[in-house]
Amino acid sequence: MPDGLEGLLASNAVPEKIVGGIGQAEGPVFSRLGYLLFSDTAAGRIVKWKAGETSTFRQNSNGSIGLTFDHQGRLLACERGRVTRTEKNGGITVLAGRLRAPHDLVYAIDGSIYFSDAAPADSAVYQITPKGEVRVVSRDCQLPHGVALAPNQQKLYAADAGAGKIWVYDIAGDGALSHGRVFAPARSHGLKTDEKGNVWAVDDHSLAVFDAQGRRLGEIPMPEDATNCTWGDGFRNLYVTAKTSVYKIATRVNGTRTY
Repeated sequence: MPDGLEGLLASNAVPEKIVGGIGQAEGPVFSRLGYLLFSDTAAGRIVKWKAGETSTFRQNSNGSIGLTFDHQGRLLACERGRVTRTEKNGGITVLAGRLRAPHDLVYAIDGSIYFSDAAPADSAVYQITPKGEVRVVSRDCQLPHGVALAPNQQKLYAADAGAGKIWVYDIAGDGALSHGRVFAPARSHGLKTDEKGNVWAVDDHSLAVFDAQGRRLGEIPMPEDATNCTWGDGFRNLYVTAKTSVYKIATRVNGTRTY
């Protein structure tokens, strides 16, 4: 297998447009049931894509951006002023409220939820503990957007879109973050990790890939400004939301499983 970025991608991999005509695509997540969800922030809805067909999953998304699932397959969403969970019966449970600008989130194996709040004057990374406590775990980022866990779930990455940096933190037994340091320079809005510890980050007009030490392996040019990304197809292949479209990039590596 080739080294570097080439070794992580399928042969001749290029971004393949699978959805177009979106007002503003954001916060994708791929269900284990075989469909993709993403926020159309311009239309204020959550869109479902399955087998080449799109439909409306939730008409009024309350300004949703970042999406993910928990271990029971319940949808978690960063919405206007809150983080929610959609129950199996369709009901909405507010997990964290009175927020400014929640942007992205990730679910941890211990039941914690980490999310970014990108309010310009009061930005922070938060943890919702397994007991439901909401607490600030970092204020290092000027404008925190994407958050992601390392494959062993002992580190958390946070994209600082304001300062053009990706931060990395050690995760303590209670989920607290410590030893924050700059992982790599990148004006990223969203990121994910793979099972080898590489970090895949949307970076302006490209998808940049860094190894576990923060060395830039290369980038994949995107046809549009990318907003976020997620693993799909059994945590294989990367789905990237962009300004008006969603793209798929075929990979040889598996993504980190967080739900």
